[in-house]
Amino acid sequence: MKIIDAHAHLWLWQDTVVDGQHNYQLPDGRAMFFGNEVQMLPPFMTDNRNSAETMLANMNYAQVSAAVITQEFIDGLQNDYLEYVARRWADRFFVFGMCEYRKSGFLVDAQYLIRRGFKGIKIPAARLISPHVAQGYSEVQPIPSRIYINAPEFMQMYSLMEQRGVMLAVELADGTVQLDEMEDIIRAFPKLKIIIGHFGMVTRQDWMEQIKLAHHPNVYIESGGITWLFNDEYYPFPSAVKAIREAADEVGMEKLMWGSDYPRTITAITYRQSFDWIQKTDLLSQQEKELFLCENARSLFGFDHLVDLPYVKNMSE
Repeated sequence: MKIIDAHAHLWLWQDTVVDGQHNYQLPDGRAMFFGNEVQMLPPFMTDNRNSAETMLANMNYAQVSAAVITQEFIDGLQNDYLEYVARRWADRFFVFGMCEYRKSGFLVDAQYLIRRGFKGIKIPAARLISPHVAQGYSEVQPIPSRIYINAPEFMQMYSLMEQRGVMLAVELADGTVQLDEMEDIIRAFPKLKIIIGHFGMVTRQDWMEQIKLAHHPNVYIESGGITWLFNDEYYPFPSAVKAIREAADEVGMEKLMWGSDYPRTITAITYRQSFDWIQKTDLLSQQEKELFLCENARSLFGFDHLVDLPYVKNMSE
């Protein structure tokens, strides 16, 4: 069985401001994150470069054929590097561009991203609710309590994306907070392919309401960060398996995809462990595992030529 990771991150440098707080990298894979020192990367990444080369080494070792690279405000805009990654390793990576939605005028940036060849655009929608929207506003400008993702400039962007066949990836606030906005978008642009991230924030109240969006023909769900959300339970994440089973029973396994949220999640587990618990469960059939771990993402993101990665024996075996 080939494997595709539908949610991962890459960057060469982390240095950004979110909620008025400076997030930046520290030595040995650590970072200052909202005022706390955290292990952002595995400690062997001593230069703090979360590069494509390092991820490819992890992918090759874990036998992951391809990965979808998304973005988040907490890492800063990574468009320049990801454009290079997509061109350099077109058979291994699908990348999402991202705009600075916390300032008006981002439609021009979206148009530029599409001209540069980005086939997907990401919105970290949960961070467009107060206090996240404070970026880009001065003392003389009122700071809104939230930025609505169905506001006119966003809708113009979706229209352009639908026309150009560019996908939308979005991570929503917990539960139903942004559900009405999302429903407006889905109804207005039925040909726009939409991927909902973090498995609907599965450990939060009303998470299944986000999953139900996949009843729409153009909406899909990926599980990036699911091991983080079930971190208290830890490997092999039996409740996460049950949640996947519940979601599949609701919308069909053909609408669901595995994602790792690499590299943050592999500070707690290995990259292979971020998916092998799915391979080992008996709650999913072999066909369902193949759909979830590969085939749905292969079809959606157009990975036509997946590499074969034979197992390499560990020296300690």
